[in-house]
Amino acid sequence: MAFARIAGHRIEYAWFGETNRNPPVVMLHEGLGSIAMWKDFPEKLAARTGHRVLAYSRVGYGRSDPITASRAPDFMHDEARIALPALREALGLERPVLFGHSDGGSIALIHAGDGRWPVAGVVVLAPHLFVEAFSLQSSRRAREASEASDLRERLGRYHDDVDSAFRGWNDIWLDERFKSWNIEAEVARVECPILAIQGLDDEYGTMEQIDRIARLRPGVKLCKIESCGHSPHRDQPHEVLRVTAEFVSSLDLPGEGHPLPVAAS
Repeated sequence: MAFARIAGHRIEYAWFGETNRNPPVVMLHEGLGSIAMWKDFPEKLAARTGHRVLAYSRVGYGRSDPITASRAPDFMHDEARIALPALREALGLERPVLFGHSDGGSIALIHAGDGRWPVAGVVVLAPHLFVEAFSLQSSRRAREASEASDLRERLGRYHDDVDSAFRGWNDIWLDERFKSWNIEAEVARVECPILAIQGLDDEYGTMEQIDRIARLRPGVKLCKIESCGHSPHRDQPHEVLRVTAEFVSSLDLPGEGHPLPVAAS
């Protein structure tokens, strides 16, 4: 584990896999995620794709600095346009492949759609393009669970400041101002290839989320997975690794130094 000073905050990050000439894969976690919550998936992703993988915890999560102020509805835009570019500059991340889950998927799409920072490709798992009543119901249930279960104790295994992690995600999603949040315009401007993955049993979004990506960006590869909820990399890791490796191997990436093993689990 290492730390960097990014946009005025202490951020934890970690590399996985061997150094090589392939562009890095940058992982962007969900609204309650962190490096630790990816568990062993970064190592598996690095081994399966042949690309070195970088994971980091956003402000408010993991071992990074806690959130010290209430979030605004455009917090994902700030992450995509301020924090992620600063991290890329600090660590020398040129034309990476972005791999984002949930809020992290939305951040990846906003960043790629901006156009100022070259991106080789984007893989998104259960991203949000707009706010659905379905999602808000699940967010309310999560708040109730945090007050009536051992959720806080379990989150404490992955975050130094549990309140910062949970409230930083849950409060803004249930804020009245957030209901109009929408990134369809940003997605329409993405020029790099996109792979969008979603579980058919996703409890935080309907298939309309990734179907809309396909309508906005013809040529997008969609992967809808059965027996899979909001976290495809946890529910169906072998399928996510398979389709991601195939997608990465199809990209026009300069300097690739390793064959990509896509057949084996």
